[in-house]
Amino acid sequence: MTQTPERSTGPPRIGVLWRGDAAAPTPSPRSTHLSRVFEALASKGAETRPVIFADAAADRVRNQLLQLDGVVVWVDPIMHGVNRSVLDGLLREVASAGVYVSTHPDTILAMGTKDVLFLTRDMGWGTDTRRYSSANELREKLPEALKDGTRVLKQHRGNGGNGVWRVELTTSHRSPATEMQLLVLHGARDSVVDAMSLEAFARTCEPYFTDGAAMIDQAFQSRLAEGMVRCYMAGDRVVGFGHQMVTSLLAPSEPGSQPPNPPARFYYGAEKAEFQPLRVRMESEWLPEMLRVLDLDQTRLPAIWDADFLHKSPQEEKGATDGDESFVLCEVNVSSAYPMPDEAADPLADVAIAASLSARAAR
Repeated sequence: MTQTPERSTGPPRIGVLWRGDAAAPTPSPRSTHLSRVFEALASKGAETRPVIFADAAADRVRNQLLQLDGVVVWVDPIMHGVNRSVLDGLLREVASAGVYVSTHPDTILAMGTKDVLFLTRDMGWGTDTRRYSSANELREKLPEALKDGTRVLKQHRGNGGNGVWRVELTTSHRSPATEMQLLVLHGARDSVVDAMSLEAFARTCEPYFTDGAAMIDQAFQSRLAEGMVRCYMAGDRVVGFGHQMVTSLLAPSEPGSQPPNPPARFYYGAEKAEFQPLRVRMESEWLPEMLRVLDLDQTRLPAIWDADFLHKSPQEEKGATDGDESFVLCEVNVSSAYPMPDEAADPLADVAIAASLSARAAR
């Protein structure tokens, strides 16, 4: 039975958790990649503790977390071939015992998988989006989508381009699966364009459908070379922006071609002038609509998360008003929204501290 944390007084005790070597000495907060987060929490009166997670150390980590009022988690869905199944089970336990967890695994399932793209496809940030629940469904329905142009298929839950594919049709969409020829490019680092049949591609994707998972299929955005805008959120507030070139799917459409190396990323505070129309739409229109569509309570929003947008292709610009730029949602990150603008650390700390104190009061 999971023990209940003792009700305490004084400064909130907040852990900052990431995956690492559990056998190594615990690092000082100042020496970690999340040093700015530690500083922001401490400056607002919280007691902070680094928590290093590994599957083999789950029992020890559980005991650590039960001594805290809250924990903010940075762990990718897949890292070095390991998923979050052990961690998510542990986080559910400590959350049910009264510890604030950001991001709670149930919130990840609600808004942090690629299903969010399909569920919100009719919103202003949506595009032509389809969902395949099996490799057989992919075989049957992908050709119809491909006849109108290049598609991008994404596994249900992943990161770093893992399970993201650019797919082009090079023969008739009416050809049998064994004869229909595709050019495919995996979004993972060091991938090259490959020619294969639809049947071979469907077999390649079969692992993505394990345990009831699905693949999401979106129209390829022709303005991808203009980069992606990352909108950082602390709860329901926009707290910064990022701009980066997404080159992983930009290789020429020739077998053996490789994408160009990505240039540097840029990070800005929430007041960056060129992104104010996006900020207004995110806070006043898209976020409330997303919460309604997903039936998600605002209090479950993470202390830090981000929504990634691509510039909408010209043929889809009809939804733009008053000359505003239009965007397509391509991902929501709630498992490990990092790196992030320095300006995001203080509002992140505000949300985490308020939620941790509320959790403590409710115990």
